[in-house]
Amino acid sequence: MLNEREIESCYLGQFIPVHYHHNMLMDQNRMHGFKSAIDYAVKPGMKVLELGGGTGVLSFFAAAKASKVWCVEFNPDMVKEARKMLALNPNGERVEVVHADAFEYLPPEPVDVVICEMIHVGMLREKQVEVIESFKRRYLERFGGPLPVFLPEAVIMAVQPMQQEYDFEGFYAPIVQFQETTAIHPGTLELAQPAVYSVIDFNQPTDTIFAFDGKFVVEQAGTLNSLRFVTKNILAVVAERSTTIDWLNHYMSLPLPEPLKVKAGDVLQISFQYRAGGSIPSLEASMRASVIYDAALQAVQHSAVYA
Repeated sequence: MLNEREIESCYLGQFIPVHYHHNMLMDQNRMHGFKSAIDYAVKPGMKVLELGGGTGVLSFFAAAKASKVWCVEFNPDMVKEARKMLALNPNGERVEVVHADAFEYLPPEPVDVVICEMIHVGMLREKQVEVIESFKRRYLERFGGPLPVFLPEAVIMAVQPMQQEYDFEGFYAPIVQFQETTAIHPGTLELAQPAVYSVIDFNQPTDTIFAFDGKFVVEQAGTLNSLRFVTKNILAVVAERSTTIDWLNHYMSLPLPEPLKVKAGDVLQISFQYRAGGSIPSLEASMRASVIYDAALQAVQHSAVYA
C-alpha cells in the first residue's frame, strides 16, 4: 500500500511525464531566468547539487563553471533522458546523474549550491518546500553548517480577486485556468490589487501550511467568481546591483463556489488555507469570500454649502 506522499508522487511530483519536461525546455522565460541565475550563483570550481533534475538542463548550466554536479532524479525514464542529453552537450562529463529519491539523497561531500525546481503555482502539487526542508535537516546532521546557497533563494506568493469568463462556446464551465503572465486575456477583469500572503526564504525554516485571511477594496464593479494566485520566484539575489533575477510562474485562476456581485468601494473578506505540496482541490475547498462593507448601503455624505 502506497502512503500519501508516494501516491502524490505517482500523480505528479517526481513522475511528471517526459513530454512535460520537453515543454519546460521550450519555455524561454523559465530557461533564461535559470540560466542567468545559475551563471551568477555558481563560481568556477564549485560543487553543485540539483534535486529533481529532469532533463538535466539546469545541471548543464551549472557545469559550465562547476567542477562537479550531482543531478538527482527519481523517475527512471528521466534518468535515461538526462544521461542521453548530457552526453550530447559540452561539460556533460562533469555531471553525475544519480537515480535516487530527492527526499533521501545527500551528496558524498559538502556542496556550494543546491538547485531545486519542483515548483508549481502556490507551491502546490510539487514538493519544493518539503524537499528543501528535508535536505536542510539531513545536510546539517551530516556536514554541519553553513548551508549551501539555494536556487531559487526565495518565493513571493500573492492572491487577487478576479472576474473570470467561464463561457466556452456557450458551455459554462468554471474550471482551473493557467494563464500567461505577459498575454492579454479579454475574459479576465481585475477587481482589486493583489495581496502578498507568503514570503518563503529557503535559507530559513519554512512553515508547510499557508493561510490567508485578509481584506480587499474593490476598484471596479463586476462579479467576483475567482481568485488568481501569483507565484514569483526569486532565483538569485544580485546584492552588488541591488536587484534580483526572477521567474514568474503562470497565473493560476481558481473558481469560487458562489459568485458575488461587487461594486467599487466594497470591501471583501477572503480566506483560504492549504499545505505545501497539497492538491489544487484542497485549496479550492478552503476558499471563502464575502462582502463585509457594501458601499451602496452606506449613507450619502453631503458637504456643507455656505452662501
